[in-house]
Amino acid sequence: MELTKNFDVRNERNLTMLVDFYELTMGNGYLKNGVGDKIAYFDMFFRRIPDEGGYCIMAGVMQLIEYLSSLKFTDNDIEYLKSKKSFSDEFLDYLRNFKFSCDVWAIPEGNPVFPNEPLVTVRGPAIQAQFVETMILLTINHQTLIATKSNRICRAAAGRPVMEFGSRRAQGYDGAIYGSRAAVIGGCSATACTISEEMFGIPAVGTMAHSWVQLFDSEYEAFKAWATAYPEDCLLLVDTYNVLKSGLPNAIRVFNEFLKPQGIRPIGIRIDSGDITYLSKKCREILDAAGYEDAKITISNSLDEHIITDVLVQGACIDSFGVGERLITAKSEPVFGGVYKLSAIEENNIIKPKIKISENEEKITNPGFKKIYRIFDKTTDKAIADLITLNEEVIDENLTLEIFDPTYTWKKKKLKNYYVKDLMVQIFKNGKAIYESPSVSEIKEFAKTETDKLWPEVLRLENPHTYYVDLSKKLWDLKQSLLHSYSEIYEEQGE
Repeated sequence: MELTKNFDVRNERNLTMLVDFYELTMGNGYLKNGVGDKIAYFDMFFRRIPDEGGYCIMAGVMQLIEYLSSLKFTDNDIEYLKSKKSFSDEFLDYLRNFKFSCDVWAIPEGNPVFPNEPLVTVRGPAIQAQFVETMILLTINHQTLIATKSNRICRAAAGRPVMEFGSRRAQGYDGAIYGSRAAVIGGCSATACTISEEMFGIPAVGTMAHSWVQLFDSEYEAFKAWATAYPEDCLLLVDTYNVLKSGLPNAIRVFNEFLKPQGIRPIGIRIDSGDITYLSKKCREILDAAGYEDAKITISNSLDEHIITDVLVQGACIDSFGVGERLITAKSEPVFGGVYKLSAIEENNIIKPKIKISENEEKITNPGFKKIYRIFDKTTDKAIADLITLNEEVIDENLTLEIFDPTYTWKKKKLKNYYVKDLMVQIFKNGKAIYESPSVSEIKEFAKTETDKLWPEVLRLENPHTYYVDLSKKLWDLKQSLLHSYSEIYEEQGE
């Protein structure tokens, strides 16, 4: 099932006012000072990979497009802002007649992404480009965080299906809905969140809870009732009382008495508690001995990539995983620290780069209007590095390309036999959406293909190899010249 084109994934809400209040006070100030229409460039990027991982998975572009396509201030919005007495009549009139007119570029969903490279770039009137900061960060930060966590968990599962089971533990309705979408982009095979299938075409799955088993007079009667209702989809939850002494024997009895005579094979069993490794091994032995070698064993219960890795190393016999709270909340590190920074202004069609300086070197921004090239080895088809350049720069694949570490500049590498891919695509032109998002299933497959182009060392869960994001010589020189010019100002001021 694919997403219905006219299905409103925002649930018919106008989210225009979902902004930090200072976006509005700055907009009012820009207009008051005559710079509201000055063309500004902003970059959204992040500085550090969650869980000390080696990569992230881009997600959330589809919802960003929907938000930017629907910006509109209602009469109630204007009346509320008027009541704050912080805004001029001129600004309120501007909002009343608001029309989004920015250009926007983004890295498509499913791409592996890395620190300090722009995930989204916005060019447009300063009021507008500033105003959309909150929702760009909220949308991309959340879904990229969950897609990244999901990809780590799915890689730990080593090809076994992982189902997202976290709706009831998500941080709010949108956390569940968009979290499940991001989880599938990251690699999950399905979700327990039913509305996500209706909205995005994500497979929704699920069988029974412990309450089903408890509701009947006996575990056997509960299993029998389920097999009667769903003979072709019989997966039984066997840990309500005792997995080995009660649950599994009753499950096999029902398989034998009700499914076997009909020529139907059971799907299998699910275990939601206890020693996963021990129980899965014993259940596998017993199922095989009973003639159900094809019955699947599904495990749930507070799983993450580390527990999954450990139990598989210990020899656990598991066919699929249901992962809930630690996925949907990215529990180990629930914040994706994306930021949104001014990188340039444009006057008379001339781009003037801007830079933010900090005592903390990692917080010094990269100036100018930029693009990102991913460099691949032609022989292995593996990604070598990303190169951030100024927008006008073009890489000639026929020439030797020298890249260097932007911090430790003596670390250099000359590349031959390579090809490049421009990562960013334009999604809005003059305020109109010009990019159609693929389906979630297509993004998921794309994410798998592109992530597989990273070296295994980068994909390690622990102590991954650093994937290099370098600056072109032209961009590096520009950055150094701006730093030097500000240094001279400080010296003149005696600081």
